[in-house]
Amino acid sequence: MCCTNRNKTEKCNNTVKLPNSLKEVSGVGFWDKELFCIQDSGNKNEIVVLDTFGNSNRKITILNAKNIDWEDLTFDKKGNLYIGDFGNNENKRKDLTIYKINNTELYKNSANYEYKITFNYPEQREFPPNKKNLFFDCEAFFEFENNFYLFTKNHGKNFDGSSLVYKIPNKKGNHNAELIDTIYTDSKHKSFAITSAAIASNQKSFVVLTHSKIWHFSINNSSITNSKSSSISLDSNSQKEAICFKNDQTVLIADEKVKNTGGNLYTISIKNQVELTVDLNEKLFLNTLDK
Repeated sequence: MCCTNRNKTEKCNNTVKLPNSLKEVSGVGFWDKELFCIQDSGNKNEIVVLDTFGNSNRKITILNAKNIDWEDLTFDKKGNLYIGDFGNNENKRKDLTIYKINNTELYKNSANYEYKITFNYPEQREFPPNKKNLFFDCEAFFEFENNFYLFTKNHGKNFDGSSLVYKIPNKKGNHNAELIDTIYTDSKHKSFAITSAAIASNQKSFVVLTHSKIWHFSINNSSITNSKSSSISLDSNSQKEAICFKNDQTVLIADEKVKNTGGNLYTISIKNQVELTVDLNEKLFLNTLDK
């Protein structure tokens, strides 16, 4: 699966400051006019829920789960939330996990996960592999037709823009992840390693995020492979870690707060997009997601 390249320029539509408590945001999801956020390793086992102005509505502590390295979240069509605890920078982990949080638990201050899915990558035989084969970190996934699709983050010594695409059934238990495809982001620079993914609510397209671009893929005949793609260039050096759809034609992306950069949520239109260059430094600060 290759990513195509064409070029057009557009400005960022809207920027909202994230709360200071979300300095290391790693996953976001938009549901019922609220933004659900998680953070990665070193942070609490909680979901932070924001209103459309970027203010914190509540925090949901997941009582029976640890945050080893929460890297992304996704919703299914019924509004159940899934947390991907599969961050694996050093390619050493053998406890890769996805937690299901039932949608009835999302309006409480504490919850238990309904079930968990554990999995492994059959292609990984060493923990860790040698430096050329550090392919088994993951920060990006979504749920589609009762399966999860994971996009690995390549830490290989000779980075070639590749990301392995794995499929895992949305079913309680332990599973061997099925390697179904490879995405090439068409760059040898590690700013093009994939950091998040999301699927549109109409199930007709999905996006993957890197620090430098958003890649937008169509879904044909219920297959995410052999998808046509286009991209949005992100004119910013911030550490962009999370993406979700606000609606089928608009995405939200969040970047980590690092010194004087990041800590923002950006709203970007992908309607009728071929390739866009979005200047994230042109901040309009409208301070609401409703625009």
